[in-house]
Amino acid sequence: METFALAAVSLTISISLLIKRKKDPLHRSYALLCLALALAKFSLFFHQAAGHEFWRMGHITGMIVLCPLLVAFARRLMGGGETLLTESTPWYTAAGGVIVAAVVFSFKDNEVLVRIMLYAYLMVVMAWCFAALLSSVLQGDGIRKKRLSYVAIAVTVAVLLSVSDVLRQFGFATPLLSEIAFAVLIYFVLIVIVYPKLPEFYEILARALIIFVLVLFVTGVFYAVVQAFGRGSALPDLKLVLMASFMVVIFIDPVKLLLKRTVSRLFFEGRVAFTSLFALDDEMEREKSAFLEEMARGLAHEIRNPLGSIKGAAQYLKSESGSPDTEQLLEVIAEEVDRLERVVSRFLSFANPYTVNLVSRDMNTLVERALELIRRDELPKDISIETNLSQDLPPVEIDEEKFMQVVFNLVLNALEAMPDGGTLTLSSSLLEDERMRAVKLTVEDTGVGIRKEHMKQLFKPFFTTKKEGTGLGLAICRKIVGEHGGYIRVSSQSGKGTRFHVVLPVE
Repeated sequence: METFALAAVSLTISISLLIKRKKDPLHRSYALLCLALALAKFSLFFHQAAGHEFWRMGHITGMIVLCPLLVAFARRLMGGGETLLTESTPWYTAAGGVIVAAVVFSFKDNEVLVRIMLYAYLMVVMAWCFAALLSSVLQGDGIRKKRLSYVAIAVTVAVLLSVSDVLRQFGFATPLLSEIAFAVLIYFVLIVIVYPKLPEFYEILARALIIFVLVLFVTGVFYAVVQAFGRGSALPDLKLVLMASFMVVIFIDPVKLLLKRTVSRLFFEGRVAFTSLFALDDEMEREKSAFLEEMARGLAHEIRNPLGSIKGAAQYLKSESGSPDTEQLLEVIAEEVDRLERVVSRFLSFANPYTVNLVSRDMNTLVERALELIRRDELPKDISIETNLSQDLPPVEIDEEKFMQVVFNLVLNALEAMPDGGTLTLSSSLLEDERMRAVKLTVEDTGVGIRKEHMKQLFKPFFTTKKEGTGLGLAICRKIVGEHGGYIRVSSQSGKGTRFHVVLPVE
């Protein structure tokens, strides 16, 4: 079962990478490597089950093809500058594979010779690639060195766990862990190459932890169903159920994507058919918001007309009045009318549909321009502004005026959250994963923070904790960012500060 699970995991990873619309050379190289591993392990599994010679030859072929593909992938992973893995190394490895294949197929009836030749060839290639990996770790720097060191540690752990298989061959009662260890290893490497902007080990492990929790959940549901309806039958082996659950979890996304493309190509655009119930709830919420926005536009215009009449009458009465007390009351009326006019203007800004004029721009340049304008005004006492803008950001399709409005709103909110002083930090970074490629702007303050009970209402229109606020600033920000195809998120600790993250897709 462990062999079948490793083959299934390899095949799933290969399919999920090959069906991606964006074809990355590193991803394609890893997909081919996993495909060769799946061929070797599936053939081994069926040979052990059926004993047919066809499957034995498939296993041998997969193991031989695996080696040059491993070298090619290792070279791409290390950036092509590694001296132990030159441009010709994969071809030399392939030539060695041809020689091994000639010997193996010529003496295929000699099982001992076949095993020695096959596994000696595989061990030499794996050792050479591992030596190149260690060399790259020692010579590398920055994020690249970190990520390669994580891979080196993962490979070392998998090899050490595989020693249990060797001990079992000498009669020790150790579990067979090699197939499980390498299944986890290839999934770990997948996370490393698919999320190239996750520099920290805990961030990579967090991705793996999500899968682990899902596997435990599926396993728990399975045992609960068996216990409830099994009528006293023996429970399946835990290790087999865990492996089956792992396969189910990682199969979901590629199978769903394949079905969606097939249905869309043959019948119709299948977005609704493949939308979850929770996403359908979101769609209903958007329709309700659109209706409220349409109603709000008419209501705002109806309010504006009498406001103008009230202000005009107050100004006229003020000019005719000879009483200071009356003039003061009429001044209050005029000021409150102006305040209501500002609220209505912001409300219309929120309710009216936006027409974004998207132009390819460098986000860092716009952020620096906004900060330059903000610094021209006198900043509150004891507040400093710091920037940490990544220099390798790609251009973004962006509406300059609308984006500057978002930056101003977030910065002004941050400044107001630090009445006793603090530090305002603006940072930018590139985000990449299998779903999207985007740039992220983070606006962080060290102010009073946001109370937990206010977090869910933060982006709702007219919700505010300020005495003179309209409660529309963040709602407008979210709408502008949404019109750009992005999203805005917030994290905060009461008394310690707040972070707003604006994420805009690159493509």
